[in-house]
Amino acid sequence: MARVRLIDVAELAGVSMKTVSNVVHNYVHVAPALRQKVQAAIDELGYKPNLTARRLATGKTGMIALAIPEIDHPYFSELSRCIAEEASRRGYRVIIEQTLSDTVAEHAVLQDREAGLVDGVIFHPVRMQALELARSQRDTPLVLLGEAAVPVTTDHVMIDNVAAARDGVRHLVALGRQRIVFLGIVADDITVTTTRRLLGYQEALVEAGIPLDPELVLTVPDFTPESCSAAIQAAIASGLTFDAVLCRDDKFAVGALQGLHRAGLDVPREVAVVGWDDTALTSFTRPTLTSIAPDKARLASTALDLLEERMRGHQGSGRHRLVPHSITVRESAPAIPG
Repeated sequence: MARVRLIDVAELAGVSMKTVSNVVHNYVHVAPALRQKVQAAIDELGYKPNLTARRLATGKTGMIALAIPEIDHPYFSELSRCIAEEASRRGYRVIIEQTLSDTVAEHAVLQDREAGLVDGVIFHPVRMQALELARSQRDTPLVLLGEAAVPVTTDHVMIDNVAAARDGVRHLVALGRQRIVFLGIVADDITVTTTRRLLGYQEALVEAGIPLDPELVLTVPDFTPESCSAAIQAAIASGLTFDAVLCRDDKFAVGALQGLHRAGLDVPREVAVVGWDDTALTSFTRPTLTSIAPDKARLASTALDLLEERMRGHQGSGRHRLVPHSITVRESAPAIPG
């Protein structure tokens, strides 16, 4: 079967090839009725853009890569959707790659980007060090996410995890809570994220004049809600008393809620709980979950702003951008009345 060409779509729709190209590339200044007409022709003929021809003509593929540690982690899943939707609005398609925080897989992300398959890469590294990232710099634009070591040559977008943790503790202190658990430290954790969040937790306690108690920093063997539930129940069984829990992420908070329920403690009357990432999980827990909320939409748009500027030829040292965070208050740690 012969490949459907741009001119075939134009002839069927009764428009110019330029108009079809504008629709294919999601150019905003196309009348809705005309766009619908062209799209109908595209759908009828099954037209697909010839990426090889596009690259030969423009040097661009119209595709970007997004490399994240875990596709099925709620935070990365929701962030990926934000990036994909924002990229689509700008006329790009997104290839999503999962690294599972594996060294070989992370190096492959930066090696493969030189193969000419994509115009740019958004990458959340975990294991790669700053010098490794700096040495990998070549022609394909790169923007980094997260808190792993970042070379000064590379653009980088993140939230301030220390400040966000401080805000979470301040919210709990404002509710009158004084014995606040940090859940938690993960055995063999290679991420910087947990360390930064623990630091913010500790700084906020010092700020509030609350003594630091290492017994309130719980360790879990892995990142699963089941382990977090078991850690909370074990802490209670050992006689540890506490009236609040700041969780490393919403999955940890789900485990905390389960553990508190199994121990017969009421949330939030006896123990308040704050999660992290403000994912869809928060609305389906019982009680619903108060959560620290990184602005995922802003993170996506900022990363794409920087990437597009690099793709258009911007030169210079790396730019580092902090995006806002907030606290979405729900039942597990409600706001103070009045």
